[in-house]
Formats: sequence, structure tokens, C-alpha cells
Amino acid sequence: MQLRFLGVDTRKQGSPQLYATDESYVLVGWKLPDDDPSRIEISHGLLAYLERGSCIGTLLKDTGHGTFHLSGEPVTDPKTLAQMKIRDNEQSIEVPKAKEIRPDDEAS
Repeated sequence: MQLRFLGVDTRKQGSPQLYATDESYVLVGWKLPDDDPSRIEISHGLLAYLERGSCIGTLLKDTGHGTFHLSGEPVTDPKTLAQMKIRDNEQSIEVPKAKEIRPDDEAS
């Protein structure tokens, strides 16, 4: 899978990071204590790097302290993982890329 780097919102050179493919987003985020490889934590600020008119096609659960928890398909392909810088306390998931639809988009 070929990734396009979109942005990073970090304080210490690590997570979270956002990448895109034609049909999905790949996110590098912090591992959660439950050690579930399909769940990560990302900062609110990372969403500023989403491609215009799109959104992350999965539920974001606000933690109340500037981050979200979200789930997706764990990235395990070595060639894809080699395109990212992932630390020991981080992991990567792939989520669908969806079209942003807002109530103010509708015709009056």
C-alpha cells in the first residue's frame, strides 16, 4: 500500500501521524492499555490534516483531555509499516476515508 504523508501533531517526534491512500486513512497513534491492536489514541489536532471534504469513517470517542480513541484495521504489511516511523508505544490502523456531509451543505 502506497501512503501519502498528510501531517503529524506531536510534541516528542512521534505520534500521532496521518497518512492517506486513495480510499483510506492510515493513522499512527498511541497504544491503549487494553493492548488491542485495532484501537489507538490520537490528538484532536491531527484531524486538521484530513483531506478537504473528507472525514475519518469510524467513530471517534472523545477522552475529555484533548484526544480521541478510535478503532480500525491493524496495519501489519511490512512494506506499509516501513513507510512510517512507529515507536514501541505506538501502533498503526487503517480506517475508511468518508465524504464529509454537514447539515449546512443542504440546499435551502
